[in-house]
Amino acid sequence: MTNATLPQPAPPSATNGWSAWDAFLVSLSETGFMQSSWWADFRVEAGYGNFGVVLRNRGAILGGAVVLTYEYAPGHCFYYIPEGPVLPAGERAASEVFATVLEAIEDRRRTDPRTVSHLRIEPRWQSLPDFVQGFRAVPAFKDCFMEPRDTLCIDLRPPEPAILAQMKPKGRYNIGVARRHGVVVIEDNSRRGLASFLRIYQATARRQGLEPKPRAYFEGLTRKLAALGQGTVFFAEHRGRRIAAAVVVYLGSRATYFFGGSLAASRELMAPYLLHFEIMMRAKAMGCEWYDLWGVAPPGEPDHAWQNISVFKRKFGGVEVRLVPTLDLVYDRVAYDRYGTCG
Repeated sequence: MTNATLPQPAPPSATNGWSAWDAFLVSLSETGFMQSSWWADFRVEAGYGNFGVVLRNRGAILGGAVVLTYEYAPGHCFYYIPEGPVLPAGERAASEVFATVLEAIEDRRRTDPRTVSHLRIEPRWQSLPDFVQGFRAVPAFKDCFMEPRDTLCIDLRPPEPAILAQMKPKGRYNIGVARRHGVVVIEDNSRRGLASFLRIYQATARRQGLEPKPRAYFEGLTRKLAALGQGTVFFAEHRGRRIAAAVVVYLGSRATYFFGGSLAASRELMAPYLLHFEIMMRAKAMGCEWYDLWGVAPPGEPDHAWQNISVFKRKFGGVEVRLVPTLDLVYDRVAYDRYGTCG
């Protein structure tokens, strides 16, 4: 049924080699930006390699994966498919594409001079298909090479009054509080914008006891987003002072809140509520259908590290989305155990 394109190093997003793949992703409703070629290109700056598997039928893309590679110890690496693999609808077609993707990755592994401990996948599936066999579920954030599996998505297709109406009363009220205080929302992808974002983000991370990502990460990310038109940095300002911020990524019909924060000293202004509502309205005007708040504490876990931020996010209403766990296919047990001491 299908012909698999042999795994090859994925070219930078600016080349034509992956333009068809990126266009394919944009056409789908259930995919994520971490399967885009620009994301793979961006992660090269953090030491990741990459290759791609694309399956076609009569020239039309059916599915595939952008696969990241990471060397966690000399001569030892693992393969990682964030927000993928991307499969067609229909269990039979999905099963065939999935099997072919795994075969292509296995062919790549056999020629890799390094020891490949495992393949990690994080597909945007809400239930595990029967054809996925041999993988083990990994507890959430067991190591640093994982993304959230519980999230909250706001449907942007209804009119603005309906989006407001489905929010929690306190969420709607706090949007009004911010407006009455004169809070305004702007975009700024400049160097000044980066400096403002880092000031707010780092203060928030310290307050929450989290390890912030380095400046270089955001320099590369915001530069890439601005150059490709795939995202932007938003700020809530009060009397010219920036007091809340958000990095937002766009892919097809989805806008994703990726990173952000707010200043505790300005808490009474409720700026983050207006910030995110304005982001939603601007994303809606661009044609986005969903606003993904990118990670919440699972229901029924009051002691979860994300509980406080999740209480905030849930005031916007939306649909709770619980994705299948991170899944590992172990190739080499000894190397996998070694990986476990490095993550």
